[in-house]
Amino acid sequence: MPLPKWELAAADTAVCTLCGAENQVRVFPAILQLQPTGSQAEAAVEGEAACFDHPAKRAVAACRQCGRFVCGICAVEFAGETWCPSCIAAGAGAAREAKLDTSRPLYDSVVLALPLVSLIVYPFNIIAAPAALALGLLKWNQPISLVRRNRWRLVMGMLIALAEIVGWVWVLLYSMKRAASK
Repeated sequence: MPLPKWELAAADTAVCTLCGAENQVRVFPAILQLQPTGSQAEAAVEGEAACFDHPAKRAVAACRQCGRFVCGICAVEFAGETWCPSCIAAGAGAAREAKLDTSRPLYDSVVLALPLVSLIVYPFNIIAAPAALALGLLKWNQPISLVRRNRWRLVMGMLIALAEIVGWVWVLLYSMKRAASK
């Protein structure tokens, strides 16, 4: 789904109109303009620096990584510096710091699976249930997934873990009471 151009021009984030997901976006200035205007459309005059990609246009800055001159259309502001499209595309220098989040641990699924799997090996859940409960509490405020998901797995896993803990406490108290009565 294309992101709205007016949001791209206003900030570094844009909200998808289909799913409502917030996207961090870095766009070349040329995508936001139908026709270059003002200083971006000025032709290079004899003796002035010209854009590397558009030799007829006046350069407005030099790329921080490679030193190529760029016009207003090609100049990309990145981390407070100006970069050329080639260096951004190649991921050169500090541009590599822009790390895209392509995967994320699914803690909600881990919190649900841990107490359920530990039921198969019954004594193991004396450790797994508190671990699942602690993990669920620690990861409650972290993003769940790259795609939209609900927290029902996290809640169900924490409830099952809590039930297992209550069961172990009841078994321990019952066995202590029985041992004391003998």
